[in-house]
Amino acid sequence: MTALFRNPTAQATYIILSMMLDTAAWHDRFVQQASWTKAMRQHLYTQIGLTVDQRILEVGCGTGAILADFDPAASVGIDTNFERLEWISDKQVQCADGHNLPYANNSFDITVGHFLLLWVANPALVIQEMQRVTRPGGFVLALAEPDYGGRIDYPEELAQLGQWQQEALAKQGADPLMGRKLAGLFVVSGLKNIETGLMGGQWQPSNYVPSRQGEFDIVNHDLRGSIEESQLEELRKLDTAAWENGERVLFVPTFYALGQVE
Repeated sequence: MTALFRNPTAQATYIILSMMLDTAAWHDRFVQQASWTKAMRQHLYTQIGLTVDQRILEVGCGTGAILADFDPAASVGIDTNFERLEWISDKQVQCADGHNLPYANNSFDITVGHFLLLWVANPALVIQEMQRVTRPGGFVLALAEPDYGGRIDYPEELAQLGQWQQEALAKQGADPLMGRKLAGLFVVSGLKNIETGLMGGQWQPSNYVPSRQGEFDIVNHDLRGSIEESQLEELRKLDTAAWENGERVLFVPTFYALGQVE
């Protein structure tokens, strides 16, 4: 999801950092995030009784990593970044803002967002808009919202990474504590039959190797300009060694929420 900025400084910082990654790199990042949350998404789809013929809107669809879950004929994605939308060739997409969705009331059966609300200027308004365009009896789903304030890193020499990333994301316009706020946002929205929860963290060091470089590239992107390259390289070496000897722990609490429209 492209950020919809809380202030001009955040906007400038985000634009500069975004230019350091091309669309292919952003797509890889979105696909990696989708791989982390696959089991949680399937749980939520089962909870709401998702069927292939239901009309679905994804707000903040990026390059379409989550849209891939849905039937192309029945799903629509919106994002504010036109270049990322151009990456999507087999879905219905539109360049639009989640704060002001260009759809009539009750247009969709289900409306979803994934790593969305931490980036928007007014998450309550975005949820309100998602609710407005969803029919009565339909569902609004926040499929994943991280809470970087609860990040766990081990060995302890790597703990500074979490604090640095939290500060860097805030400079880009994100709310790094969105995860813990998600339940409250859904409750005050007026949605009913709300379920909220937290994604588990199960992994094996041997299975994590292919995505380890990608994860550190994400951290490197977020911290660009915040710390010295030499410091980051030293942490990369520590991170690699910890994964290889099996002692590395990296956990970012990631929350979900669903609510039904009256």
